[in-house]
Amino acid sequence: MTTTGAHPPRYRGAAGQPTLDSWQEGPHNRWTFAHLGEMLPTASVPRHFPSAPAAATERLGSLAVPGLRQRLEESYTDAFLVLHRNTVVAEYYRPGFAPDDLHLVMSISKSMCGLVVGALVDSEEIVTSHRVVHYVPELAGSVYDGPTVQHVLDMALHLNYSEDYLDPSSEVQTHDRSAGWRTRRDGDPQDTYEFLTTLTGNGTVTHNGSGGTFQYCSANTDVLAWIIERVTGLRYSEALSKYLWSKLDADRDATITVDSSGFGFANGGVSCTARDLARVGRLMLDDGVGPAGRVVSEGWVRSILAGGDREAMADASFTGIHPHGSYTRQWWCTGNERGNVTGIGIYGQYLWIDPATDTVIVKLSTWPEPDSGHLHELQNQLLLDVSRSLDQPLASQEIPTEETAQESKETAA
Repeated sequence: MTTTGAHPPRYRGAAGQPTLDSWQEGPHNRWTFAHLGEMLPTASVPRHFPSAPAAATERLGSLAVPGLRQRLEESYTDAFLVLHRNTVVAEYYRPGFAPDDLHLVMSISKSMCGLVVGALVDSEEIVTSHRVVHYVPELAGSVYDGPTVQHVLDMALHLNYSEDYLDPSSEVQTHDRSAGWRTRRDGDPQDTYEFLTTLTGNGTVTHNGSGGTFQYCSANTDVLAWIIERVTGLRYSEALSKYLWSKLDADRDATITVDSSGFGFANGGVSCTARDLARVGRLMLDDGVGPAGRVVSEGWVRSILAGGDREAMADASFTGIHPHGSYTRQWWCTGNERGNVTGIGIYGQYLWIDPATDTVIVKLSTWPEPDSGHLHELQNQLLLDVSRSLDQPLASQEIPTEETAQESKETAA
């Protein structure tokens, strides 16, 4: 087992980590009895029954998009929301899924992590030109021994890491097993920290004498989360709350999966409601300011909206849809005439930002396969069609709160 240094404790004053064998015993039980979801699989006992309407909940009439409901259904939509300025102008929730239900957002989690890094860059606690090992010396000898924080933010480094989600021999599946997302195998790293120390590769690969060539790799985001823990002394889940979620005036707490060490799965483990996810997008359109305060500087947001290095983009599946696309600071940038920027997660998760109409579109889905070129094309066209339909003014309507969401759910039920 590789030593990965000291990590933030699960609770103040903890002597070691609670385990499946020790969580019931004192002193760990002072914390575990109130945080059992980190130790054992748990199920909600909803305060309302049934917990979700049997029929779809929809409010789509304000959008002039032909066949919208059918297109949502054909693309396996669970939740769809359009936030125009500060007004929700359209929503759809499939049968059995309620407006205040949490949904896994997969790699949109990466974009949230990028915002936390941005907050710490603004406060000068992280310097993006510093090498990764300046913050996490335990990564010396790995592929991260050399690249800078900026390389990791932009995924501008080469790793021996296959992101083939369906290949049992791929690094992404080993990554999942280390994080507790799949059944462990003999010889697997004990946790995500240890897994990250095992990664190899060429590091930065230059093009035209400048920065690294893009390679999408989920491990990069977890490295950023490790850096966040080191500079703040907080667990990643706590940092995500302090620097982002607490600033959004969210209706509900978000959740994040954790590994055996309590390390949050920053690259894909966040779950939240569609409405609260829209607030993350709204933050981007409000120059980095949330209802409860600034999260990142206007400059950080502007750098994302301006797009990354197009010459570095080497992902044909993305440029096949967005020829001028790029990636920067954990966000996908389409480079199209509307300036659309998006967070994307496998199985059809999108947080789509349309600066031209001051609009955020959330689409949460459960595609039958993780990554489908056909469904990406359908979904991107749908998001563009919705964006274009908003070029004309729409009637206003207040953004629902958690209380009005519950009323809507009970009425539908």
